[in-house]
Parts: sequence; C-alpha cells; structure tokens
Amino acid sequence: MYGAALFRLRKEDFEERKHQDGVSPAWPIRYENLEPYYTQAENLYQVHGERGIDPTEPPASAPYPHPPLAHEPRIQELFEKLQKSGHHPFPAPTGLLVNEQDWPNSPCVRCDSCDGFPCLVHAKSDAEVICVRPILGRENVTLVTNAEVTKLETSATGREVTRVIVDRNGVEEAYSGSIVVISAGAANSARILLRSANDEHPRGLANGSDMVGRNYMFHNSTALVALSKQENPTRFQKTLSVNDYYFGADDFEYPIGNIQMIGKSRGPMFREDAPSFAPGFSLDEMARHSVDFWLSSEDLPDPNNRITLNDKAEIQLHYTFNNQEAKKRLRRKLESMLEHLDCHPHLIPNHAYLHKTIPIAGVGHQSGTCRFGSDPETSVLDVNCKAHELDNLYVVDTSFFVSIGAVNPSLTAIANALRVGEHLPERLG
Repeated sequence: MYGAALFRLRKEDFEERKHQDGVSPAWPIRYENLEPYYTQAENLYQVHGERGIDPTEPPASAPYPHPPLAHEPRIQELFEKLQKSGHHPFPAPTGLLVNEQDWPNSPCVRCDSCDGFPCLVHAKSDAEVICVRPILGRENVTLVTNAEVTKLETSATGREVTRVIVDRNGVEEAYSGSIVVISAGAANSARILLRSANDEHPRGLANGSDMVGRNYMFHNSTALVALSKQENPTRFQKTLSVNDYYFGADDFEYPIGNIQMIGKSRGPMFREDAPSFAPGFSLDEMARHSVDFWLSSEDLPDPNNRITLNDKAEIQLHYTFNNQEAKKRLRRKLESMLEHLDCHPHLIPNHAYLHKTIPIAGVGHQSGTCRFGSDPETSVLDVNCKAHELDNLYVVDTSFFVSIGAVNPSLTAIANALRVGEHLPERLG
C-alpha cells in the first residue's frame, strides 16, 4: 500500500554505478532531463520537504511546495541526536494534504494508520485523490470499473494496437483509441503484453527483444524496530530519513542505501519475536517503546529475475536475491546509531511488513519489466516509453526503470508520466 514517500532518485542513480555484486546501468536520459518533471510532480502531489539538508540531494529548480512535516517530540529528539553524532538526518519528502498551521481546516490529521493503509478521508496524495477524482466530471473522461484488460489486439501488420479486450463483470468488451497507454504496474503490464502474443508477436506484444518481464526489481528492503529506553508516543512517525550511507561509507566503497521511518508498531506485530527478545516486556509495552525503521538497498537488474505466465495466464515471479552485502551493512549502520538514540542495542524484525527481510511477495516497489532505451535489442520501450515494435503503444509505470536506486520509486514514476504526457499531444496532432 502506498505510503506517500515521494523521493527523487539521486543524480548519480541515472549514471552507471558499480556495486559489489555488479553494475547498475546508466539510464538513456539524465537526471537533468527529468528534473523539470520532478518539480511538476512535487507541486502536483503537494509534497512537503526541505532542500539543502540531505547530503545526497540532487539539484532542484524550485523549493518544495510545502514546508516539511513537523517532527513529533520523540522523533525531534532522534533528529537532534543524529545530528550531534555527525549524521545528516533530513525531513522525509511526503505527499499529504495537510496544513499544520490550520488544523481545523486540514484534510489530513496525521493519524496513526497512514502508512500502509488507504486514507478514508482522501488526505493522502495518491493517484486517485490527485489525478483521477478531479477529472471524472469531464466529458472526455470515462472511468470503467470492475474491468480487467485481458489482451491487446493488433492490426495485421502488428504495428498498431487496434483493440483493448476487457473482461467486465464476466462479459467481454472491446475498446479502441489512436494511442493506447498501459500503466498496470511492473508485473501486470508485463502480463498484459505477454498474454497478447499473436502471429506478428509470437513471444508477446513488444517482445522481439525477449525483454518483456525481465529485469524485475523491488529493492532489498528490511523493516526493523528498535526499542527506545523511553516511551515513544508518536502517532505519525514518517518524518525522518537518513542518506549518509547512500553512496557508501568509509569502510565500504559501494552504495549502501537509505534509512527512513515507517508507521508506528502495535503490540500484536511482535507476537513472533517477543518471547526470545524481551521476555519481560508485554507486546503492548514493546509497541509503546518501539521506534520503527525501513531500510532500502538497491537490487540490481538481472534478466533471470522475471515475470512469466503459466498455462492459466497467471503470473509466475522468478527472483534470486542479489547485492545482499549492502543490505547487511545498512542494518549494521543503523545498529551503530542506536547508542546515540537512547535505544536498546538490538533490532527486532517487524513481521507486519512481511518479515524482517521483505520477500518476493512484497511487491510494493516493483519495477524494470519493460525497460526503456535506445536499442530495440536490449529494451522494450524507446526513450519516450513507446514500444519499439508498435507505433501507438506506451507503457508508463515503473516498468520502464533501468535501475531502481535505493529510494521509493513513486515520484520518479509520476515525473516520467508527466514527461511522456507532454510528448503525447505531439502524437495526437
């Protein structure tokens, strides 16, 4: 579930970078090409943040549209203690419809169930709230619900998508348009293309390169909890992040990753770990003392990490973990910080986030399955995210990623959609 963390990729993430396990390849565009759209995306999604604090921050043409979210007292203490220990914590860039100077009129009230849950008052800056709902009244917009795209049909030459076939409440329907855009997520966009195989595209639509579904990435992520020596009554905890080890450390020359806060733990989340870790603590007492972290390191694109379909057209995800040393070192870096944060010197896995190491079932940051590039032999899409092999088909979600960096991919997907959206009117005439 979308947690409203809206980071830019670092400038260096667009360039070739060496990791211990291999190479993170260069993108076909540079950070400077996407920067204006990052700024547009931050304004559109009403991002709260502050420039000039994160030491890895890329250049920006404008400040954040809204001030950073205020830290609650215990998180403010952590922020100050991290600074005193020589680290550079910064306000996490967050997309919320919140006005902390006017709480009676603020849609968001900073509740304790924001992270990982849908917002019942529509105060989270997600695609539904920001982009879909505001345009539903327009005459040229139709939202079709309870519908699943089953395949795309093409002309006899295979160069154009002519019909989008949909199963709507068990009934087949067909739609057509001069431009067709897929944005179903990295796994399902690949599934649609693979299901659409025909005589002109026997391996799947746009798959002459055999790259559709390959290079699946989703981060090497870990959800961990530290136990504070004092209670942590924080309700909204996702206001702090640390990138000091994003590009490496004195004892490791390769990129390591990002540390940020996640939603506050509750007692039942510790049921599996409490007896061995803290037998004198009740589950609720552990939750009252918890300080919760999300660690992300980069997993590298591997063509063998891929989406395929079985004979029922169900998704099969094949994935072998890589670049694990960076993840281990990031955890050790966090552990070394605990003594400065008045926390016990151990970390607990947070099973509410699918165990301490996020398994392949945790697909929240999925990307890479229809990578873009200038060479049709090694990529699915061109630099405008149009399929190399079709004249009117675009894929505009995180499928286009060449590499994933170590921060949340949402803002990059939004910025790229704005970039491609600026290109499409040229096609439409």
